[in-house]
Amino acid sequence: MPPPPAPRRSGRLALIIVGVVVLLAAAGAGLWFLLREPPVPDPAPAAEQLAAALQAGTPADVPLTLETSASPDEQYAQVFEQLRAAVGEDAGTVEVKDVTPVEEGDGGTATATATLAWSWPVATEAAWDYETVVPLTYPGATDGEAGEWQATWSTGVLVPGLEPGERLAVERTEPARGEIVTTTGETLVGITPVHHVGIDKTRPGWDTAAQPLGTVLKLDQETTESIAAQVRSAGDKAFIEVITIRDGDPEYDFDAAMAIPGVVGIPDEVPLARSRDFARGVLGTVGEATAEIIEESEGTVQQGDVVGLSGLQAAYDEQLRGVPGLAVTIEPAEGGEGREAFTIEKKDGEPLTVTLDPATQLRAESALADITDLASAIVAIKPSTGEVLAVASGPGSEGYNTATLGQYPPGSTFKIATSLAMLRSGVTPDTPLACTPTIAVEGREFRNVPGYPASATGDAVPFGTVFANSCNTAFIAQHQAISQQQLHDAAASLGLGVEATALGAAGTMGDVPTDSTGTEHAASMIGQGQVLATPLAMATVAASVSAGHTVSPWLVQPEDGKAPEAPSGDLTADEAATLRDLMGGVVREGSGTALQGVPGIVGAKTGTAQFGDGSKAHVWTVAIANDLAAVVFIEEGELASTAAAPVMREFLTNG
Repeated sequence: MPPPPAPRRSGRLALIIVGVVVLLAAAGAGLWFLLREPPVPDPAPAAEQLAAALQAGTPADVPLTLETSASPDEQYAQVFEQLRAAVGEDAGTVEVKDVTPVEEGDGGTATATATLAWSWPVATEAAWDYETVVPLTYPGATDGEAGEWQATWSTGVLVPGLEPGERLAVERTEPARGEIVTTTGETLVGITPVHHVGIDKTRPGWDTAAQPLGTVLKLDQETTESIAAQVRSAGDKAFIEVITIRDGDPEYDFDAAMAIPGVVGIPDEVPLARSRDFARGVLGTVGEATAEIIEESEGTVQQGDVVGLSGLQAAYDEQLRGVPGLAVTIEPAEGGEGREAFTIEKKDGEPLTVTLDPATQLRAESALADITDLASAIVAIKPSTGEVLAVASGPGSEGYNTATLGQYPPGSTFKIATSLAMLRSGVTPDTPLACTPTIAVEGREFRNVPGYPASATGDAVPFGTVFANSCNTAFIAQHQAISQQQLHDAAASLGLGVEATALGAAGTMGDVPTDSTGTEHAASMIGQGQVLATPLAMATVAASVSAGHTVSPWLVQPEDGKAPEAPSGDLTADEAATLRDLMGGVVREGSGTALQGVPGIVGAKTGTAQFGDGSKAHVWTVAIANDLAAVVFIEEGELASTAAAPVMREFLTNG
């Protein structure tokens, strides 16, 4: 009989063995996974961290490989000290331009290279841009933990080719400030030799210098004592400037000031006008930049820079100031000649051309010289071209540009605009009008100025006579026939109450409302109520009448060197001719007889505008003589015919 089959132990054993092998293999694989080196991390984040630390000025904040014991932060500060002072502490930027692919080495190490892009805004429209290359190393893992990428530190990380101990030096070259010149090429504001006169506390006698210096400079006692207090409170080596005197200025005894112990005069050259007060209100002043100007410049203006502080000097400062030059050099550690790293050539300021005529401006200032307690102004325009020839604000304006910015009710000078509205409604110079001593509108009584001639009153006075003598009641009586909108439109035809688009300087042309009613509208008929004008605006009114078309005044020549185009006003030649005849009557027989005999006189109009409780009045006179239209304004006076008209005569006849 056959033997029984053998048991299948070998098959089971094989399966067991295979299972054990599989388990051991899996365990081995898991052990390998647990014991393997972590992968090399991406070096890009490390490069970004380095760039951020460099931009902040603290490179030691990131892992570095150092070849010396020198502090990276101290090296950074020394290298960039002057550059950061020149462009601003937070102005420079550092960005990662590129990181090369990782190259793995032995033992889990790796290397890469980062390229950094640096940018320093050294000028308004220019930056110093360069690149540096930084080696990056990866030391491998430690105890199974991934390591950190490290940058290899050297001064070449900061500037290409920079050796240890070298640093950057920055030298600024100041541009020459542009002149302000006339359209005929005369210099109004140019570089002028001066001396900054003050008290130097390093000189013997400084402690007693204030009083004798105040005496020599003719300062009042309060100002002198204030200077003495500044000197006492200043540092031990301070220089306290008291005044800047132009060389040869006859107003001050410079030699006598220099003879005072402790007083010194530091020579300099600064942009100055022909005289201390010449067109000061419009040309403006220059001086050391204020903290506010420096902050607003966003790095283009630095402490100690000379900039425009007011007027045209401030409005066109960027053009006049120019662009400083800048030289960045690498200074050797042991001294000697440096090597150039970056250079910007200076760009001198460009001149500014204005229409002012020096002789006309000086005549205007002379005519206002004695008006020391009240704001006053004279503006003169050449009607044929619109050029502003004179913009003078008197000493009583205390530096304010009354001529182009001072807004006041124009009084009866506004009757030129009212007359234009009346002409457009059908009134002629011969139209009879009622000129009564008084007139009431909604319970408010209006009257003529004191001394109004009785011969020019009556129920049927020709409009030409009404205008010549400036009868308030006759004009107010027309308030129902002439709307406020018509008044506004007539004024705009003469350049009043519209934007001074061509002027090129700070100035306003007044305001004539379109919606005044009742007594306000009645008052508008004689240039009061809510009507406002500047001397510039009223000179423009006279210029438009003279030219025969709407004039848009201009003071600053456009960049293309051409005169602005004439505005598209709707004043006609016939209307202007009638207004000239009416203004001629003012000189022949009316309130402007003080101007009789003025060479070339064409016509005029006086104006007295009450203000406050009615006991005070602004006084005006506008006039046309040959190709000149002018206005005189005085903040307060009894009558324009006796206060403003004589000043106008002096202005037109002097010189």
